Amino acid sequence: MPVEEQGAGLNRYRVIPRVLIFIFNQDSVLLIKGAPTKKLWANRYNGIGGHVERGEDILSAARRELQEEAGLSILELHLCGTVMVDAEPNSGIGLFIFRGDAPARAKALSDEGETEWVPLANISNYALVEDLRVILPKIAAMRPGEAPFAGRYYYDEAQQLQIVFAPGSDSGAANS
Repeated sequence: MPVEEQGAGLNRYRVIPRVLIFIFNQDSVLLIKGAPTKKLWANRYNGIGGHVERGEDILSAARRELQEEAGLSILELHLCGTVMVDAEPNSGIGLFIFRGDAPARAKALSDEGETEWVPLANISNYALVEDLRVILPKIAAMRPGEAPFAGRYYYDEAQQLQIVFAPGSDSGAANS
């Protein structure tokens, strides 16, 4: 179908694609603590990830981000879920969430921050990006071949993050 027939005009809801990757080793997950100079999530722990660049597919973008931010070349990444994040009235973020397993633990330092292996049992003791308390246990429990979840994030009138999973993805909604 020609571009002009695809209905991708400026009057449509637009989505910025991003990837988010969680790497596990035994009872720990590799997170990155955002550099203090970062505009978003400074000094907070998050999964590895970033924007999808023009010409990349989602999996290639995840592999690139994993290499850039953590120095890892893990070929086995599994799509765990997709989340639509309502950012503005006419635009949002399409978040593609992957998981992988590392045979050994390595650490890395990049402009984005420093990676750290965080024990899942102690995850509540860390300054996490606000959605991780809800989605990280879900991702940690997933196994290859399991159907990906679908979700939506938005902020309510009180500016509280709301996390809603599609039917069949979870038992319903969760608030963070």
